[in-house]
Amino acid sequence: MKKDDVKQAILKVALGYSVEEVTEEYDAHEGELRLVKRKETKKDIPPDLKAAMLLMGKKDYAALSDDELESERDRLLAQLKEEKDE
Repeated sequence: MKKDDVKQAILKVALGYSVEEVTEEYDAHEGELRLVKRKETKKDIPPDLKAAMLLMGKKDYAALSDDELESERDRLLAQLKEEKDE
């Protein structure tokens, strides 16, 4: 795995993403498998602040107030979206 691949994977987690899952159930009938049931599900994975922090470098977030943390989160998410759009 390349360094850029890892960065892209962390960026995906930091921004949040959607995933589609397909579940299929089969039944054996006269020696052959038949599709009995197929279910498609879409799941939204929310953005992860820890992944964003990992991309942006380390900072002492323990010393920040709740308002400062929210502001920093919004700034980091905006910066990540800009990088993704480039």
